[in-house]
Amino acid sequence: MEALLGDALAAYEETRGLDPARLDEFGRAYRTQGHLTRDQLYEIAYESSTRSAYHVETNPPERCREVTANVRAVDGDFSKLQLLTGLSGFKAATASCVLTALDPERHAVVDTRVWASLERLGYLDGRKESFDAADYVTMIEPIREIAAETGYSVDDVGYALFAYDVDERDGTLH
Repeated sequence: MEALLGDALAAYEETRGLDPARLDEFGRAYRTQGHLTRDQLYEIAYESSTRSAYHVETNPPERCREVTANVRAVDGDFSKLQLLTGLSGFKAATASCVLTALDPERHAVVDTRVWASLERLGYLDGRKESFDAADYVTMIEPIREIAAETGYSVDDVGYALFAYDVDERDGTLH
């Protein structure tokens, strides 16, 4: 597994995946400010899914600050993700970006590619084209197990699983 992750991480920058360094910048701001602004959330959403990012602008600015401050105060992956998906423009995949920015040692950016890799590697059963907060919890548990077993960080395991699917998939994504 370590070799697979190492190879996939090396190939990640060749994918069209989210820029980890950019997400790191948002994470530093989030931890310093204690919240994220609507503009920052828009930028994260744009990095994750350009097609739906414009929905973020329909959120009142104070709601964005309130929700992202509350995410820091709440325990539980499901609860954190559920709070974020209450904001317009944030489905589970985009919300996972916010959690990963905040705490890359506990969270990973996930999407259908990551789910497919976990399924391909025997950690999950069945394919998914969309998912919710409960599905995030289902994915993050084996991602954390893989991180603990290999010594890779949780966020790096997520990036590697994304790249692994890009390399292994035959045909189109959906």
